[in-house]
Amino acid sequence: MYRVTVTARFEAAHNLLDYEGGPEPLHGHSYRVEAVLEAQKLQRHDLAVDFVPAKKALEAIAKEFDYKYINDHPAFAGRNTSAENLASYFAERLEARGAAGVRVAEVTVWEGPENRATFSRDGRR
Repeated sequence: MYRVTVTARFEAAHNLLDYEGGPEPLHGHSYRVEAVLEAQKLQRHDLAVDFVPAKKALEAIAKEFDYKYINDHPAFAGRNTSAENLASYFAERLEARGAAGVRVAEVTVWEGPENRATFSRDGRR
């Protein structure tokens, strides 16, 4: 099994609507998204996953949120814009764009340099 990780960044504002004591105040983060892609075997050009199209796909999804209010995104209507929900969203979108023979194993969303949440397809984290 081969595992390849690609990363994208974006800046965005959000607030949790369903939070202890009421809605969380509006605030922003410098987000980093890491996607781990898996392939059982090497493919064309002896690559498990080509970094270039994989990174472009991840960056295209990140661009949906860059310098925006995440709560306005249609995928988050009525949902909390938590790092956990963002990680799941990125995994779903990447899976839908995926290449044959490549699986999205996990996606980690960092809210700033210290806090992160990971969505894992196999439940290891």
